[in-house]
Amino acid sequence: MTTPTTPLFDTACFVGIGLIGSSLARAMRKHGLARRLVAFDISEKARTAAQALSVVDLATDQPADAVAGADLVVIGAPVGATDAVGAAIAPHLKPGAIVTDVGSVKLAVIRDLMPYIPEGVEFIPGHPIAGTEHSGPENGFAELFEGRWQILTPLPGCNEKAVDKIAELWRRVGSMVEIMDPHHHDKVLAITSHLPHLIAYTIVGTANDLEGHMQQEVIKFSASGFRDFTRIAASDPIMWRDVFLNNREAVLEVLQRFTEDLTALQRSIRWGEGEVLQKRFTETRAIRRAIIDAKQA
Repeated sequence: MTTPTTPLFDTACFVGIGLIGSSLARAMRKHGLARRLVAFDISEKARTAAQALSVVDLATDQPADAVAGADLVVIGAPVGATDAVGAAIAPHLKPGAIVTDVGSVKLAVIRDLMPYIPEGVEFIPGHPIAGTEHSGPENGFAELFEGRWQILTPLPGCNEKAVDKIAELWRRVGSMVEIMDPHHHDKVLAITSHLPHLIAYTIVGTANDLEGHMQQEVIKFSASGFRDFTRIAASDPIMWRDVFLNNREAVLEVLQRFTEDLTALQRSIRWGEGEVLQKRFTETRAIRRAIIDAKQA
């Protein structure tokens, strides 16, 4: 049973109503955090689903109709669309409104969106460390953010009250909030999220390129490791294309380190260095235990 709370916002607008946006909308409705929820999305399928499922009160393909009068605007479009989104919504933003986002890259979003933010409107970049391999408003759920981290990367000189209000929003939907420098965020996420996705896409792609009979056997006899990779590799291809293109420096840096480590392991396997392999594998088990202890498994 949901405990009534005082709404933080009168009208909240979601620019892009996919998995994250629809989950946040559901959570805000569940906890009574906005009186009215609206969405702008260029996809007719997404708009129809969001309204049919009562995720929002109104879903439109007109940015002016969506953001006009909104106290909160949550940008959930692919990172590569940030410039276009900024141009579309900026003329219609209400003075005093707060704009935030849920993109997994921060420097590129700040670069592309800040030139459009008018005076009197606050932009508080953010990134919820939550999600599934599924996309679209039909796959969202209100509990997605419970017990998960929400990273905010406010810029110098921003309105502290706006930061506090966005932080309170995420706390009320169950998240733990961390304030972080955007450059540091992009480096951290390059190793914790972006590189694992790149590896998963590569491994599953290698399996897909095998000869027909071998490919079928890979699918038929998939062990848990390969199944886990296929789950990650099933993530939204447009979103991840934009992530890699817009966080290329951090991804390439961590990819170089990974390549060096992989080469070292290759050498140890070739030369039969069992002790080296065992030491490495023992060290990495500790990371898994730490994740479980932190309740992020």
